[in-house]
Amino acid sequence: MASAKKDNLYELVNSLSKSEKRQFNLYIGRFDANHQSNFMALFNVLGKTSEYNEDFILKKTSIKKQQLSNTKAHLYKQILISLRLNPLHQNTYTYIREQLDFATILYSKGMYKQSLKILDKAKQYALENYISHLAYEIVELEKSIESQYITRSMNDRADVLAVQAKELSLRNVLISKLSNLSLQLYSQLLRIGYARSEEDIVLLKQYFDARMPKIDIHKLGVMEKLYLYKAKLWYSFVTQDFLSSYKNSRRWILLFETNLKLKQLHPVFYIKGFNYLLESTFMVQKPDKFRKYLEEFKENIDDKSFLFNENTDCLSFLYYNLHKINLFFIEGEFTEGTLFIPELLEGLKKYEGKIDAHHTMVFNYKIGCLYFGIGDYENSIIFLNKIIEDKTLKMREDLLCFSRILNLVAHYEAGKDGDIDRLIKSTYKFLLKMDDMHEVQRLMMDFLKRLVYLYPHELKGAFQDLYNNLKRYENHPYEKRAFLYLDILSWLKSNMEGVPVEQIIKNKIKIGIDF
Repeated sequence: MASAKKDNLYELVNSLSKSEKRQFNLYIGRFDANHQSNFMALFNVLGKTSEYNEDFILKKTSIKKQQLSNTKAHLYKQILISLRLNPLHQNTYTYIREQLDFATILYSKGMYKQSLKILDKAKQYALENYISHLAYEIVELEKSIESQYITRSMNDRADVLAVQAKELSLRNVLISKLSNLSLQLYSQLLRIGYARSEEDIVLLKQYFDARMPKIDIHKLGVMEKLYLYKAKLWYSFVTQDFLSSYKNSRRWILLFETNLKLKQLHPVFYIKGFNYLLESTFMVQKPDKFRKYLEEFKENIDDKSFLFNENTDCLSFLYYNLHKINLFFIEGEFTEGTLFIPELLEGLKKYEGKIDAHHTMVFNYKIGCLYFGIGDYENSIIFLNKIIEDKTLKMREDLLCFSRILNLVAHYEAGKDGDIDRLIKSTYKFLLKMDDMHEVQRLMMDFLKRLVYLYPHELKGAFQDLYNNLKRYENHPYEKRAFLYLDILSWLKSNMEGVPVEQIIKNKIKIGIDF
């Protein structure tokens, strides 16, 4: 028996809103016979069950077991056709493709002039909305039709189409190269996180330079610029050049603010651009700018004129709440942050299945850090264990490593000394396996290993020694990444002075002293 999450049809049926279900019934109701069909019986059953149960479906319908697969496929297709006709799912892309379909039908009927008229309008619309790949597809069909529909202007028309095809082809190739480079760099960050050594930086630079096409920024169109900023953004993120990340994400947003059509056409890119702007601002630790950008982002996603669907709604929730947590971190408001957690968890439950494993892991880590910041180590361990115990997680090796280190510290602070030796061994093995044993991690591991054997009067000196050793790496080009995940220095100072971590961080922010 398949689970609800694994059955695509069940998931699709139960994602439909009331209006979408009503439209589907109207669409199917065009033919009376459809109401008695197997696929409608299946639709009605799936809409009333709490999970996908094949035995229950066969019992409640007249569908035979050998018919079920074909019936499911047919229902799936009919639902998608119905959704495509829904005005809520109409956009620039669907309109252009619809016109392209109409023109193809007219062409197949030999009605060349009418087909060309539709194609010309659709092409202009595509170009006005920066959709060059569809414009190229239209030009190719125009060329095919013009070769059969001979007119006096054929010679001139052939030249015009040939030039358009060449220009669009070059533009699409450039966009493809830039988008491929952006995607590959993003994949690099997801797999291992930030660059960990000089060797990593050299290899990344070689990789980036070899794949970055030669360009003249002044000759680039809007979409080429967007993908260029994306590629540069991910390169700077992976290499920990967060100031460059900030500059490129700012250019990204300015591109949308100076080309208002982009915001309606590519709401996902706009939302993600704001996400990267906020993330890079957080990394360069600019609290005032971070709060300003977060407020601007909230105003944008609350704007009713902004084009939204279920996807953009989910992304808006994801990024806004992720950075709302970051605001608690950057301002040192850990207590306030933990009060927000129940509301956040309720929202995460609402979007369960739509938020990917990577972002779920990030949420769990940040929640664990919030609880750690107020000294609630039991809850910190609970959320860190959600990461550690999930053996399916293969991305963000750096986050997987630091989850284990923070978990070790939380166990020590919670007084769970009995588990320390076992956790140290498993964490050490994990770090070696991931090839992620750097100096900061080694110092932390060695410290925790001997911490449980120290006498009370030796603790303050041990914390001071570790603090002095780690302080040297705070601005190290490759070791500093450890401090992006856990403010280890503030935790050590907290133990040295007997003051909560939250208060240490607040004082650091308030008086601007570099401890």
